[in-house]
Amino acid sequence: MPLGRFALGRAEEATDRNTLRAVIAEFLSTLIFVFAGEGAVMAFGKLTGGADITPSGLVAIALAHGIALFVAVAIAANISGGHVNPAVTFGALVGGNITLLRAFLYWIAQLLGAVIACLLLRFTTGGLRTGAFRVAHGLGDGNAVVFEIVMTFGLVYTVYATAIDPKRGELGTIAPIAIGFIVAANILAGGPFSGASMNPARAFGPALVSWAWRHHWIYWVGPFVGGGLAGIIYESLMVRSDPTHQPLTTEDY
Repeated sequence: MPLGRFALGRAEEATDRNTLRAVIAEFLSTLIFVFAGEGAVMAFGKLTGGADITPSGLVAIALAHGIALFVAVAIAANISGGHVNPAVTFGALVGGNITLLRAFLYWIAQLLGAVIACLLLRFTTGGLRTGAFRVAHGLGDGNAVVFEIVMTFGLVYTVYATAIDPKRGELGTIAPIAIGFIVAANILAGGPFSGASMNPARAFGPALVSWAWRHHWIYWVGPFVGGGLAGIIYESLMVRSDPTHQPLTTEDY
C-alpha cells in the first residue's frame, strides 16, 4: 500500500530554502488561480445583475478556471510541483510523494493565497461579495459530496499520470494544460449541481471573506476523499505494480 511510504518529515525541512521557495510558489500560484477563477464568477454576476448562470456563462467560467489553473500549475511546477490545491497535496501525501510536514506548509500557503485573492477581489470591485460554493436546489448533500469525490478523483488522477508518475516522460510537458482541461470539463459537468470546487482552498477563500459557511464541509470532505483515493489507486495499481517505476523523493517532486 502507498501508505507504507507515508513520511512525517524532518523538523529542519520547515526552514530549508527549497521548502520555503516551494511554499511561496504555492501561495502565489493559488492566489493567481483563485483571483482569476473567482473574479470570472463575480464578473458574470456583475454583467447579468446577479441572474442565474446561463450556458454561455458556464462555458466562460469553466474556460477562465481552466486557463488560470494551466498558468498557475505551469509557473509553480518546477518549484513546488504546482499543486495549487489541498486535495492534490493530500493525494500526493497518501501516495508517498510528499512529507506530512511539507504538505501542512502547502495547505497553509494555499488557503492563505485563496483568502488574499478574495480580499483583493472584494477591494478592487468596490466591495462586491465573493460567491461561496453552494449545492443546487433539489440536490442532496450526499449527491454533492459524490460529485466532488468523482470530479476531484479525475483531477488528482490526471495530476498523477501527467506530473507525478516517474515514467511520465514527455507527457510531463503537457501536465499543466491537461490539469486545466480536466478542471474546465468538470466545471461544465458539475458546476450547475455542486459548483464543482474540487479544491478546498478555492472554496475556503470566498466562504471566509463572505462569511458563508452553508454546505462548506462538502468542499473539504469530497475533494479530500477523491484526492486520497486517486493517490492510493494510482500508486497501488499503476506505479507499485510496475517494478520499473522508481518512487520520487521529496526533493525531486
